[in-house]
Amino acid sequence: MNRKILRLALPSIVSNITVPLLGLVDVTIVGHLGETAYIGAIAVGGLLFTILYWNFGFLRMGTSGLTSQAYGRKDAAGEMRVLIQAVSVGLVSALSILILQYPVERLAFYLLDTSPEVEQYALTYFRVCVWGAPAVLTMYGFKGWFIGMQNSRFPMYIAIAVNIINILGSLCFVFGLGMKVEGVALGTVVAEYSGLLMALLLWKKHYKALRPWIRIRGSLHWKAMRRFFAVNRDIFLRTVCLIAVTTFFTSSGARQGNIILAVNTLLMQLFTLFSYIMDGFAYAAEALAGRYVGACNLPKLRQAVRYLFGWGIGLSACFTLLYGIGGKNFLSLLTNDAEVIRASADYFYWVLAIPFAGFAAFLWDGILIGATATRQMLWAMAVAAMAFFFIYYGFSGRTDNHILWLAFLVYLFLRGVMQTVWGQAIFTVKYLQTVKNKAFPEGKISDQQM
Repeated sequence: MNRKILRLALPSIVSNITVPLLGLVDVTIVGHLGETAYIGAIAVGGLLFTILYWNFGFLRMGTSGLTSQAYGRKDAAGEMRVLIQAVSVGLVSALSILILQYPVERLAFYLLDTSPEVEQYALTYFRVCVWGAPAVLTMYGFKGWFIGMQNSRFPMYIAIAVNIINILGSLCFVFGLGMKVEGVALGTVVAEYSGLLMALLLWKKHYKALRPWIRIRGSLHWKAMRRFFAVNRDIFLRTVCLIAVTTFFTSSGARQGNIILAVNTLLMQLFTLFSYIMDGFAYAAEALAGRYVGACNLPKLRQAVRYLFGWGIGLSACFTLLYGIGGKNFLSLLTNDAEVIRASADYFYWVLAIPFAGFAAFLWDGILIGATATRQMLWAMAVAAMAFFFIYYGFSGRTDNHILWLAFLVYLFLRGVMQTVWGQAIFTVKYLQTVKNKAFPEGKISDQQM
């Protein structure tokens, strides 16, 4: 079981680590163009697309859970049905973004307080990058599908290729053709479509046995789409709650002054680093939980959960020890501002609690997505988010930032606790539902065909 977990988790971790690398390279490229506003434009534009695309994260997560269950019951028709649904919804969503791009950009820059110069360059970046939306949202569907098929290597290959093409393309457009911010944006768009092409070629080469089960009309029929939308509706609403908490955390720090904002930003990098690792194991949880639910194998499901939590506890202990020994030195690498480093010492102990407070939330999110128990995941997130705001507004005063960190840790911990309590009941219900409906469709194929 450990081998299965690591085979799924490690490629996903590598994929996650490439994300901040790309942002760093983009900033480095524009940072050598002699105009400070270019850096701000990349930061603002990147933030805008992060928020915009984050809302469509359900295309990856819901697809992963539904596909892994179809894989578990060896339902080839079901596997292809989910892929067709995810790609179709992604394309329609991207078309909506393209049609509504002007009101989206007006609303975004109305809410973002930037200088006219930064806004001008950020608009240029946005108006080029937005044409990559069809590739990005379609890729969400392919990434979730590959993970659901117990294959996290392909998303890793694609992520590495996309990042390399993006970096090389941006360098060529900026320094070779004399472009500015639009060159970085164009490099991003070219890389996104290259990633989509790579996904299509990998599917064509390695999943050709599934071609007979491509049935577009049947897959997009309302009855077939109803479960897809039900699962993804819950994930979408859960994402809204997550965005509300993270956005409020940042804005609350900003209201307390530049020093506190800088301190919170630096300390959150340690949470982000931990999340990159735990997300990899959450992806493994999605694939394995869905597979064993689909196969009606409750003992294997419980075994997978035990092993996943063993990894979660072990990694939490390692990160707590790592942060305790070298966390402050890591902050010194991120900034040489003595006042910020000195102020961060007052809040650093909150960071030491993050791994053990948060690891269960990451793992249970993956397990529940795989089991398509998304309603329970949504309720846990909603209750935890309400607890976050209740603690902050109920107890904040002169120690606002300490209360903010306390609220954030309670929010993480409560998500994990609630889902742990519900976990046993969820598994039993899902097992009984799957056994009851265990009439395999005509798409059943053998492992050898795959």
